[in-house]
Amino acid sequence: MADVIDYRILGDEMQIVEIELDPGEGVRAEAGAMLYMEDGIEMQTGTGGGIFKGFKRMITGESFFITTFLYRGQGKGLVSFAAPYPGKIIPVDLTQFGGRILCQKDAFLCAAAGIEIEVAFTKRLGAGLFGGEGFILQELRGDGMAFIHAGGTVIEKNLAAGERLRVDTGCLVALAPTVDYDIQFIGGFKNALFGGEGLFLAVLRGPGTVYLQSLPFSRLADRISAAARFQQKGEQKGIGGSGILGGLISGD
Repeated sequence: MADVIDYRILGDEMQIVEIELDPGEGVRAEAGAMLYMEDGIEMQTGTGGGIFKGFKRMITGESFFITTFLYRGQGKGLVSFAAPYPGKIIPVDLTQFGGRILCQKDAFLCAAAGIEIEVAFTKRLGAGLFGGEGFILQELRGDGMAFIHAGGTVIEKNLAAGERLRVDTGCLVALAPTVDYDIQFIGGFKNALFGGEGLFLAVLRGPGTVYLQSLPFSRLADRISAAARFQQKGEQKGIGGSGILGGLISGD
């Protein structure tokens, strides 16, 4: 039975979730997600259920350890957690999803104590071999509140039974367990080489709710990396920051 927690989400583009705890209540979060906490809140860092669970989280790219913030004081205690990059925090009541939801490997932010964080593999071998970002998903299981983070703008889609939606694998944030999930190869030589959207799409079939993000962290990281390489190339050629435009015009 997960703790029943009160919360509020603050901010716009760089959001935080502030959680209000009663005595004895707690919240679990990835190591390094905490922003601030009031007196009376104790940190208990561990693997969250044994070494094997810690290793399974490492497979998803998360920390080996998970931290529980337990309130030992009187009255109310506040603890907050910050989003890791620009986007939105999505509050998810797991009771509305039958007690479980699947999410991308880096989407989990925090959850009420009692929520289990597991590794969930896709159903089909094709998705596992070729899905890229969609290969390994996390499963959040329990009967309380969980909070996941999405980059950019969040889009919530409620798919009817049999309704299909094809999305970039990185843009998928979370989906209800009733949604069927597979990976589809983008056919055509020109599509594969010049489409700019990757070689594979996630194919989702309803019924159920799907959360999408407009700015996956991988896409943001690629743009930053490309800009850094361009800047480094410009510095090596001696054109510097103000001379980059000149270098582009001259064709260097």
